[in-house]
Amino acid sequence: MEVNELRDFEEDRDDPAREQAARRSTWVSVAVNLLLTCAQIAVGLLAASQALVADGIHSLSDLAADFVVLLALRHSRKAPDADHPYGHQRYENAASLVLGALLLAVGAGMLWSAVTKLHAPEAIAPVSQAALWVALGALVAKEGLFRYMLAVAERVRSSLLVANAWHARSDAASSLMVAIGIGGNLLGFGLLDPIAALVVGLMVAKMGWEFLWDALHDLTDRAASEEQTRAIEREILGTPGVRGVHDLRTRRTGDMILVDVHLEVDGDLTVREGHEIAIEVHRRVEQRHPVLNVLTHLDPV
Repeated sequence: MEVNELRDFEEDRDDPAREQAARRSTWVSVAVNLLLTCAQIAVGLLAASQALVADGIHSLSDLAADFVVLLALRHSRKAPDADHPYGHQRYENAASLVLGALLLAVGAGMLWSAVTKLHAPEAIAPVSQAALWVALGALVAKEGLFRYMLAVAERVRSSLLVANAWHARSDAASSLMVAIGIGGNLLGFGLLDPIAALVVGLMVAKMGWEFLWDALHDLTDRAASEEQTRAIEREILGTPGVRGVHDLRTRRTGDMILVDVHLEVDGDLTVREGHEIAIEVHRRVEQRHPVLNVLTHLDPV
């Protein structure tokens, strides 16, 4: 984020308009994926295109993923309570974990089906031209959906929505491969259709593994990036009264960061003066960075 964006972060992150925009973009994705799923699977079966059916199943997994995102958006914005004193941001991490596992399973199923077809090439039927038009239509729809969702995700600063947007881009790439495979089949290269289905399966499985692995790291208290940590440290050192910093630790929770830090202050200060310095550190860091809470310990020097 830019400096001015950081200063506005505290105001934006709880903005109802932010949540409304995130929900609206996800519902648009639901509508697009529902139409694509029905069209791709129906035409794929009628046109004897395994690649188009595979892409339709991919769209169906996208539809399920959209509902996972909606569930996460609903629960992650809840205020802290007795059971979750730091809030519910990790619902987003848990949703990304489920999304990754779902994609990994779908990708594995696609790979199995494609490999089975490649072992029996004589069973590959010629594909109807209607499958090509549906694949091209899906390509245009998914690329448009990606650009729309990414713009919203960057505006509302949600890593879950960014992940879902790039998921849509992977769908566009898979639809391109499907169109190539179907086109090859129409030109007499029958093996290209199951090969396209194989490539789609690999893409889906790879993306699922990446989502799952990243979410697992975040759920096990992965630290913020080195760049974010250095920016937070500079912010603390720039606070009047802070002479030094050590034992700065961070951990991610959803899109937010929890910070633990030891502040070095003048040993001759009163308790009240030291407390005021710590309060100022809280104010600066939590307003200018995506930080949920700062736990400070004062060390006299």
